[in-house]
Order: sequence, then C-alpha cells, then structure tokens
Amino acid sequence: MDPLTQGALGAALPQSVAPRREVVIATAGGFLAGMAPDLDVFIRSATDPLLYFEYHRQFTHSLIFIPLGGLIVASLLWLLGRRWWTIGFGRLVLLCALGYGTHGLLDAMTSYGTLLLWPFSDHRFAFSFVSVFDPLVTVPLVILVAVGLWRRQPVFARLGLVWVAVYLSVGAIQQQRALSVAMDLADERGHQPLRMIAKPTFGNQLVWKTIYETRDAYYVDAVRTGLNVMVYEGNSARRLTPDSIPTWLDTDSQQAKDLARFSKFSNGFLAITPYDPLWIIDVRYSMVPNRADGIWSVRLNPDAGPDDHIITDAVRSDPRQGMAILWSMIKGTY
Repeated sequence: MDPLTQGALGAALPQSVAPRREVVIATAGGFLAGMAPDLDVFIRSATDPLLYFEYHRQFTHSLIFIPLGGLIVASLLWLLGRRWWTIGFGRLVLLCALGYGTHGLLDAMTSYGTLLLWPFSDHRFAFSFVSVFDPLVTVPLVILVAVGLWRRQPVFARLGLVWVAVYLSVGAIQQQRALSVAMDLADERGHQPLRMIAKPTFGNQLVWKTIYETRDAYYVDAVRTGLNVMVYEGNSARRLTPDSIPTWLDTDSQQAKDLARFSKFSNGFLAITPYDPLWIIDVRYSMVPNRADGIWSVRLNPDAGPDDHIITDAVRSDPRQGMAILWSMIKGTY
C-alpha cells in the first residue's frame, strides 16, 4: 500500500505493546521500519525494464526477512541517535521488527502480489481485499496512532489495529459478493470460467473489477456491491496463448524470456490488445474498471536482436477521465 499507511500500521503494532515510557521510540521506529521494505523500488536497471517488477515486493517483503529488516532499521537508528535512546539495542530491534513485519502482510492484502515465502516459494500472495490506496483505512489509522502518541497510551494503537482488521474483513465479504455476481454474469453468457478474480478499485471497497478467463478471452466487468448491487458490463480481450505468440519469436531470445517474466509477474493474466497484436497487457489493471485496458504492458519487437530486452509500454488513457468514470460508478450514477 502507500507509504503513509505502511508507516502508520508499522507504528501501530509496536506502539500497541509498548509501555508508556517507550511509546515515542516505538512509534518512530515502527513508522520508519513499516516503510523500509519499499526501498526495493531502487532496484532497477536502465537496460532491463522488468527488473523492477521482479524485485519489488520480493525479498524485502518476505516473512523470513523480518528479523534482518528490523535489525537493519534499528542499527541505523542506533547509530544516528543512540545517546538519546532510553532503551537497549535489543529492545529497539524488537520494536523495529514488529513494525517491519506489518509491511509484507498488509501488501499481501492488495492485488499486486507479495512474495511472503521467498526464497522457498515464488508464489505471489494477493488477497485483493483492499486497494493499494484507500483513505478509509488510512485516515482513521493515522488519527488513532497520532492520538496514542500524544496521550502515550497504547489503547489507541490497538483500536487502530482493530480498525484495519475490520476493514480488511469487510473487503473479504465484499469480494465474495462481487465474485458471486461475476459468476452469474458468466452463466448468463454461457461461459464456464477457467478462473475468476475480483479486486477493489482505486480508493474504495464499493466498486470491484471482476475478471474471468475462458479458453479464448478475458471478460472484464465492474460490480458495485452496495445495498443494491449494480453491474457495469464491460468488454473482453483475447488471451495470450502459445498459439497466439508470433512464430518469429525465438524461444531462446531475451524477448521470449522477458515475456515469460512478465507473465509470471501478472499471474498469467496476459491479453492482446485488439489494435496491436504485438502489444500485450496485464489485464488485471486499468483506469476504468470495466475495460480491458492495461496499465502495465509490453510490446514485442520483430526487429529486436536475440539479446535485446522487451519494450515496456503503457496503454495511454486520460487519468482524469478514468477517475471521473470511477467516481460516477461509486456514486451509482454511471
């Protein structure tokens, strides 16, 4: 999720168990440690555009990395201000590790995918209970952590943790409602989905993007899971299958390897744009939830050399128009 939410949750857990005299240190250490795993965004390459996708939410977000992550953050804080710390180094490591440990778990609640079990498994956990940005979970959490810091009382941080748990639980319920509607849509269309997902749209848990896969295509719709369910039927996109990959693409070429890497990151949800057979999108993400437009995409180049990396691209759409459409869906006026 966004850095503020990650920092606030990272502060909430150690603050919730800290005695009154340690609240300030627990909050500061937890806040910084809660954001620290996202330093992996600096792992990127000018020549390999997919390196970022591979390493973001990878080893720094793994459960096994939590003790080391807490140790690293605590060591930096200790070196910068040990003369002011009123607790021992071991205690600081524990508080930072608690804050660090919240990050990967919270990211796994989104749809992007987090390698919680790295290096033992490359499975990306993506429960899709909450958007990567949602002020309804962030604002109450930040307020409760701030009040807890001001009052030096852990009860407010505990309330913040309860609020996050409740909000994620509501997201799980809303997701099941959206999936049920998507299944009904597939039945009405005479389709038997191979797999189906529902993910919250930007900044809310009311409108969900649903995608189901058939042998030939992905069908994308939006579902408003309010008191009265509303369906915004969308469009479809042709699946990328082995038969649809251009015959000129050498399986040993770097482009073919990069396409496999992109497919792994996208959990196989790759589709071909109708206006360019060489333009391949991750169909899970789009500005408008009932459209099969990809925010992330790659483009095959028939003139590329065997060692040339694939081209990353983006489907160009007006973000203001996309947000206006999403807002109208949330209000139920679309």
